[in-house]
Formats: sequence, structure tokens, C-alpha cells
Amino acid sequence: MIAASQPIQRSGDARLLVVRRGGTIEHWPRSALIELLQPGDLLIANDAATLPASLAGIHVETGRRVEVRLAGRRSLDPTDVGRFLAVIFGAGDFRTRTEERPPPPEIAPGDRIQLGPLQARVERLENHPRLAQLRFYGTPDEIWSGLARHGKPIQYAHVGQPLALWDVWTPIAGPAVAFEPPSAGFTLSWEMVSAMSAKGVEFATLTHAAGISSTGDPHLDARLPFDEPYRIPVYTADAIARAKERRARVIAVGTTVVRALEDAVQSDGRVKPGTGLATRKIGPTTRLRITDALISGTHERGTSHFELLRAFVPPETLDHMERELDLQAYRTHEFGDSILVDHLAAPCPAIPPDPAPTLTTPAVAPRLSQATYSPTAEHSQQCATSTPRGRNGLPTSAAHPA
Repeated sequence: MIAASQPIQRSGDARLLVVRRGGTIEHWPRSALIELLQPGDLLIANDAATLPASLAGIHVETGRRVEVRLAGRRSLDPTDVGRFLAVIFGAGDFRTRTEERPPPPEIAPGDRIQLGPLQARVERLENHPRLAQLRFYGTPDEIWSGLARHGKPIQYAHVGQPLALWDVWTPIAGPAVAFEPPSAGFTLSWEMVSAMSAKGVEFATLTHAAGISSTGDPHLDARLPFDEPYRIPVYTADAIARAKERRARVIAVGTTVVRALEDAVQSDGRVKPGTGLATRKIGPTTRLRITDALISGTHERGTSHFELLRAFVPPETLDHMERELDLQAYRTHEFGDSILVDHLAAPCPAIPPDPAPTLTTPAVAPRLSQATYSPTAEHSQQCATSTPRGRNGLPTSAAHPA
């Protein structure tokens, strides 16, 4: 994969890697997402807006420059902004790769950090020299004002230009509670939501405080994601109940939605509306009880987002996905391409090595230009899909008329 270096949310050439329930992998234009949704599906997105959570400042005790990246809090309450979990770097900014950022000066409980108009005190370190609980001085209004005036969006070196706040707000952004954008939502537009409704696809939202994706330290990265608060509206919980009753798919737009839904499910299988705090990781041992499919960005092996995919597909399918993303040069990170993965993609027997997949055009061109990575005939019984296919693995004209 290659890094998406331009802050374009809905690029016209964005692609979508699709993993069918049987394990077959297909390549689609992302603009064709609506064609892959079925009447009755329920799509749930995170409506969190992104905070300007990167704060340049001074460690008062040493006079040295630091960058503080807010990384978590325990509540979504807008008046509860006095305490934040934060990752602290030494001097520099996003232009230096996170892994190469210098450490902060030695920090101890009680130290003060001046962050523009804001001042914070280190309450304690969280078992790591760059991870701390900070207590901000001032009223909630003063803290919000200071963040708005002095903060910038968290960003990484793969995007060379400074990001504006509107670059990291999804089209459905509401409460400002996310520390990095719930970027799977970049695929959405209100036109798409309208088209989904016309097709009989339901749409609902929840609010989840999406955390940071990297700290620059492998030991600290292994602790990601941190605890994240969320809120699930009554109408969303009711929509999920209706979808389950009609045996329709619940499709999460983003890993944060998966985390919130699977945290809120009760012993009777229903999702509890209201607020909660997601504390557990989702991975290969997680039994997904609510989420049937996931729309997400493309993620690199070793990240918490990649590990979450292990709850959806077995290792063999995940390896095939990774190979296809690399061979087809998909773009990664928040402004990159996307994936649509059905849960319980059955593992397929090993596929003999083939030449790299290429874009092909069927004799009768379908409405959607695609390339498909499909099992050989020997594997098609075990890795069948619901879409009729020709010998080249592409959908037949009957499935997608011109």
C-alpha cells in the first residue's frame, strides 16, 4: 500500500476492496458502495467531530518545547473537560515521522505545561514517560475557547501540508469529542444517505470519541486503543433491534462503531442505549454479536485497526486481503481507500500462486468497472459468493447490467 498524502475525503478515484462472506475478494470503485448495499441493511456511522487536539507548548519546569496530543477522556459531557489523557512529545511537529519524534523532557507529577492560553498540570504518568493524565486549569468555557484558539488537528508526516479543522470533520460531524477523525465516515455524503434511503437501506448514528492511531512508541502503541466513551441514541438501538428481527445486516462505518456496539450489547443480545466507556480490545478472540459487516479504511499490519479485522475474517482471508491491497497499490491512512468486509468470511484452502491480478473488462461492460480477486474453480465451492461470476471472476452482465 501507499500513503495517501492529500487531504481529500472523497476522491473520485477512491477504491473499495470487498470481502464477501465466502472469502472472495473483489475490487470496486468506492463510488459504487451503494450498489453493494441491500434493501434492509442498517448502516451505522460515528457522528463525532474532531477536536483540535494537538497543542504546542512549553514544559514550565525545564523551559523546553513540547507537543501535547490529547488522547482520551472518560466522558462525553461537554462540561467535563478538566482532565485528559495525553501523549507528550519533545520539540517538533507532524513533519517528523512519529516514530522519530524526540521524547519529552523528564516529566513528573505536579509539573506544569503552558499550552498557549491554557495551562495544565501533570497529575500522574500512566506507566510510560510520554503518557500522562493532565489537569487543565479554568472553566469549561475557558478550556474550550483555548482549544479552539490554540489547538490544531493531530496529523502525521504522510500528509505534508498542515490540516485545517474542516479537513478532518466528516460530512455528518456533530459533537466535538474525537481526538482523530472517525475517517471511515469520509466515504459518506448526504447525497449517499439519500440514495440509501431510496434503496431501503436504513441509516443511523452514534457518537464515539475516536482515539489516536499512533504514539511513535511500539510499547505504547500496543496499548491502543485507549478507553473511549460513547453514546448510543435510543433510535439507533431500536433500529438495530429491527434489523436483527428481519435478519438484515448491521454494517458499521468504522472501527469505532464496532467497538461501541460490541461494548453496549447486553446478555439478551440487545444494544443498550445511552452512554458507556469502551475498555476492551476487539480482535481474533472476540465474538461479534451485533456487527455483521464493516466499512473501514485500509490499515497496516500491527495497528489496532488491523487487529480488529481479525474478529471479522480468519488469518488466511486477512493475508489475501493484505496481498491484494499491496499488489493493487491501494492508498492507506485516513484519506486513503476503503474496505467492505463481511463477518464470518470462511477460510479458503491455499490458492496456488497466480500472476498479479489485473484490471479487466468483460465483453458486456457492467455499469461498475471492477477487478476481482477470486478463488480458482477448485475453491469456488467453498468460497462461493452471492454474485454470479464468469470465468474471469468478474460479475456477469446479469448481475450488473450495463
